[in-house]
Amino acid sequence: QVQLVESGGGLVQPGGSLRLSCAASGSIFSFGTMGWYHQAPGKERELVAAITSVGSTNSADSVKGRFTISRDNAKNTVYLQMNSLKPEDTAVYYCNVVPYSDYYWGQGTQVTVSS
Repeated sequence: QVQLVESGGGLVQPGGSLRLSCAASGSIFSFGTMGWYHQAPGKERELVAAITSVGSTNSADSVKGRFTISRDNAKNTVYLQMNSLKPEDTAVYYCNVVPYSDYYWGQGTQVTVSS
């Protein structure tokens, strides 16, 4: 069974950048569309950005122009490049298929944007 492991989070100042990685233990090409989700304290988990198996992308209005999702099917990895980070981006970030499956939720990676 394929597992997804997120990494790359941390503490960053407003305006800074981070690159998140989601490594799969098996092939992700057959997964189709994959996405990054985030969950801020006291809020619902929501989809931030998605990418199809052939590289078409979409993202939430709140991150358009700042976050870029990409995938490397050969490396079974999905990335989220996060630029111009804002305090409201603070959350735990998860990767999963789109629409999500409860089976694939991992521990996520914490992103904290603070001065």
